[in-house]
Amino acid sequence: MSTDPDTRALLAQAAAHEPAGISAVSADALGGRQLRYYDFCMAAFAVILICSNLIGAGKQAAITLPWSAEPLIFGAGILFFPLGYVLGDVLTEVYGYARARRVVWVGFAASAFTALMCAVVVAMPPAPGWGGQETLAAVFGQTPRIFIASILAFWAGEFTNSFVLARLKLLTQGRHLWMRTIGSTVVGQGVDSLIFYPLAFLGQADWPIERVALIAATNYVLKVLWEVVLTPVTYAVVGWFKRVEGVDVYDTNTDFTPFKTRV
Repeated sequence: MSTDPDTRALLAQAAAHEPAGISAVSADALGGRQLRYYDFCMAAFAVILICSNLIGAGKQAAITLPWSAEPLIFGAGILFFPLGYVLGDVLTEVYGYARARRVVWVGFAASAFTALMCAVVVAMPPAPGWGGQETLAAVFGQTPRIFIASILAFWAGEFTNSFVLARLKLLTQGRHLWMRTIGSTVVGQGVDSLIFYPLAFLGQADWPIERVALIAATNYVLKVLWEVVLTPVTYAVVGWFKRVEGVDVYDTNTDFTPFKTRV
């Protein structure tokens, strides 16, 4: 662990309000320590990301609220995609920015492979007599564009989210988790939305610019509200992970560049 006086002072102050059995440590102190559930979080993160983009990103859904004559239009993927951000918050809060960074790159690579596979499968000539090509193309034909937009937006948004959360954790000495998770989501989802919706949908006949702007704004607000609603769940999950791992990681000496996978 670093012997820097500022690091020792911060960790000592953080340790004063840690529950019994949890140690406040610098991220570089973990070294090669075996973490019980880190790999499971990585797998869950990749699955949520791929499924959200593959199944829900391209569908426009609508619900009519009791107080409104006009339906509320939103992207169907919003129901599940924010769970990836919640899990990203958990990873950064419990395991530190560097380990969250590795998970982001794993999700990025998994998404890129999914986009490539979809493009290749759709482009392959169908067997004589097989009648599912048009349906397959209708469902997955735009997937490469959506995935390219999604993984770029995800990459930028998730790293922004993790960076803001990790820095706020240092500034607050580990207090006010709600402020860190919501604040980082406000910034991270803002970056994500500004990149994703224009790249994914502008120029398509059924996506006029007014609809793209409306859905981008609506989804952004809903994602932030979803984070607020899930705050008690985030508290419970973060608390459980910290208890079973026995550590609470602070990024006191972390290199915050996104262009690394080392932890």
